Amino acid sequence: MGKGRNKELVEKRDEALLRRYYYWTEVERLRFDDTLKVLSENEFFLSQETILSIIRKKCNLFTEIKPAPKVKVPRVTASMLSLFKGE
Repeated sequence: MGKGRNKELVEKRDEALLRRYYYWTEVERLRFDDTLKVLSENEFFLSQETILSIIRKKCNLFTEIKPAPKVKVPRVTASMLSLFKGE
């Protein structure tokens, strides 16, 4: 058994941290610096610098993902809607 931190557990922690970061910034609309403080002092007990480096490292991975292709939205005209007047 190797020494050091378990890589799987560190990865799970980082994923949980990103979920909580998203929750505080996007759902609760908390400011960035306040979010770092909550994550640091109340949830993960890591320094704000460590949390910020984890977020930066993981966000770089998301930028490499290609965006989904756009899907054309069908256009509905007035003449198409007139077909449903009898219903």
